[in-house]
This record gives sequence, C-alpha cells and structure tokens, in this order.
Amino acid sequence: MSIHPETSPTDLSRLRIDRDEPPRRRWLPLVVLLVIGAAAAAAYPSARSYVAERRAPEVDVARVTQIVAAPGGSTALPVLVASGYVVARHSSDVGVKTGGRLATLKFEEGTRVRKGAIIAELEHADIDAQLEAARRAVAEADAGLAQAIAARDEDLRNVERQRALAKDGITTTASLTGAESAAAVSAARVKSAEAAIASARARVRVAEEALENTNVRAPFDGVVIKKRAEVGETVSPFGVAGQSAREGGAIATIANLGELEVQTEVSENSVAKLVAAMPAEVKLQAYQDQVYKGRLRQIFPSADRAKSIVEVRVSILDADAHVKPEMTASVTFQEPKAAASRESARAEAPAAPVILVPKRAVSEDNGRSLVWLVTGSTASRRVVTLGRERIDQIEVASGVLPGETVILNAPAGLADGALVRVKAK
Repeated sequence: MSIHPETSPTDLSRLRIDRDEPPRRRWLPLVVLLVIGAAAAAAYPSARSYVAERRAPEVDVARVTQIVAAPGGSTALPVLVASGYVVARHSSDVGVKTGGRLATLKFEEGTRVRKGAIIAELEHADIDAQLEAARRAVAEADAGLAQAIAARDEDLRNVERQRALAKDGITTTASLTGAESAAAVSAARVKSAEAAIASARARVRVAEEALENTNVRAPFDGVVIKKRAEVGETVSPFGVAGQSAREGGAIATIANLGELEVQTEVSENSVAKLVAAMPAEVKLQAYQDQVYKGRLRQIFPSADRAKSIVEVRVSILDADAHVKPEMTASVTFQEPKAAASRESARAEAPAAPVILVPKRAVSEDNGRSLVWLVTGSTASRRVVTLGRERIDQIEVASGVLPGETVILNAPAGLADGALVRVKAK
C-alpha cells in the first residue's frame, strides 16, 4: 500500500495498494536475537569453565614412582646418593730413571704386564761401552794382583833364606833387613792391587746399574691404560716440552684393574651419615641395568674448604669387564643392617617393588597421612599408608598407584574436587 504525495493525510479515498512492493520481514530481528541468545547460552558453560580454570591455583606436581630391583640389586633403604668416576686403587704413571731416546716400546693400550717385566728400553750404546771398559779394568786389576802376589811370595821366601843364613852366620844383618823391607813393600802392593780390583768391580756395578736404568719395568701386575710416548722420542725424569708437570717423564699409565673403586665427593653436611665399611650399590652410567656391590673403603681425612666437600672412595667388589677407569658412576650408600637383611632375603626371593612419593606431596589431617592427586585439572584427596623415608622421598604401602600425579606442597584451603592448574615445566 502506498500514499501519493498529493493525497491529504485525512483523505482515505485515494489510498491504493501497491501490489509490486516486496513484503517486509518483520521476523528477521527476532531470529537474529534468538541466534545470539542461543550462542551465548552455548558459550556460557565453556566461558565459565575457562574463567574458573584461570582462577584455579597453580600447583607443582610429580609422578608416583616404583622401584623394581634390578638383577643383583635391591630396594634396600638408601642413606645417601653420590656420583663420581671409576678409578683404579693402584695406578702409576711409569717413567724413566734417566734421560735418553726411546729405543723400544713393548706395550700398547690394553697390554697386560707383569711386575718387573721390561716394557721399554732407552738407547744405551754409550753405557754398553762404559760397562765393557769397566769389565776390562777388572781383568787388568786381576792380572796386577796376581803379579803383586807372586812378587810378595818371592820376597817372603827370600826373607826366610836370609834368616837361615843369618843364623849360620853366613849373611849380614843388612842383607836380612833389606829382604824384610822388600817383603813389606810387596805385601803393600798386594793390598793396593786388591783395592784396585774392588774399585774396578764397583765401576762395573755402576755401569750395570746405568744400563739397568735404561730399562723401564712394570711396578706391579696390571694393564696399560694410557700410552704417553713413542719410539724415538727423547724423554727424561723431568718430562719434555708439551708434557704436563704431573706426568713428569711418564711414558705409560699402568693400573691394576683387579681393584677398582669409585672416587666421589660428599658434602660436609652428609659426611656424618657415612661409617667405615658401609655397604653400597654402584651403577655405571653406561650400564644402568647392572648393579655392582660396593663397600666404603676410605673417607679422606681432609676436606676441600672451597667446595665444602670431602672425598670418598668406594671399592667395587664384583667388578667385571664392563667396569673401566674414568667411567661415570653413581653410588647409593645403604644402612648396614638393611644391606645384611637384603643379602639374606635375596637368597630366598627377589625384593618386592617399592612405591615412592616425594615427601613434599604428603600432608597430615587429623592424624591421617594424605596426598592430593590431579586427574585432568581436578584435585582429589587420597588417604595413604606410609613406610620408611628415603632421602627426599617416602615409601607408600597403600593409597596410590605408580604413574599417578600428586601435588607438591598443596595450597592451603584446597577442597576435594577443586580445579587446579599444573605449572608448566
């Protein structure tokens, strides 16, 4: 319907319906409002949940762990855990006693050597010549001694003849006195020849010792773990250019691999937990599944004031071919009583798995021990039965399962079923 402009507002007779004009959609605004309302109603729960999650407290979490005894290992109570390196209890940087050029080397890395065996030789042609000269001097002194003895014996016989003649009045006193003087001189010459022989033989021994010093011998039974020189190099007891002062004139490092131990460091605050001969378990970083028996051998008598640590040595009692010097190892010190019971129990049956949670996850409520678990983003309270403490963890006899997530240092006022946010690590 349309109104012509010239038509008076009160003149209804001239009103006409325009059939060509499209109909108005009066329902469209209503549909739009309904759609917006439905979208808002659908988004409200999500928005409310998002806001609630953003307002939820942020918490640190940790996983419930389980210890299963490895072959030869145990789940016994640890006292302290430390890390260090495998070293040989008897190890030596073997060097030369005198300077010279290396003529022969009779070893490589991994060569087994016996105590006293020659592992290297220096060039010694000059010492050979000196030894030969000394030996010839001994022979010459021997000949001189023989001549002196013969002359002395002849002079002694002459003295006897002169005395017999003097008794018969045939010779003079002067002749007898001259014969006795000659005999005394001959005896002195014999003593001089004997001293010359002793001196020559001493020079032989000096030359022989100098020749022996050109040999490098193994100080004990062991294995060459490091070769430090090559044939043709000139070495000395004081080292050579480019060689560290600690090595000196070393040409090899020999270690007794039959007695290996872990060299580790313990903080001053933890030294009081250690006692002599304390049992321990040793694990190598290279072989995490293999457990070795250990025993505390020595706590060093001096501490490092700069680091506030004390060095400790732990003997590896059942080391095998896998254990090599300078490997990284961890040591778990155990209570002596726990280790003794472990040995007896091991003969009967393998140790049962142990479930552990961090101490910070455990709280007390009316005399009950409980932990807070996180499932998704919801916290729930769980009553647990606790066992022994293990450094910063504690055993759980019942109440949680391995792999579950627990809250560390749960915030005050946390309610069962409340929303929480897990801190990103």
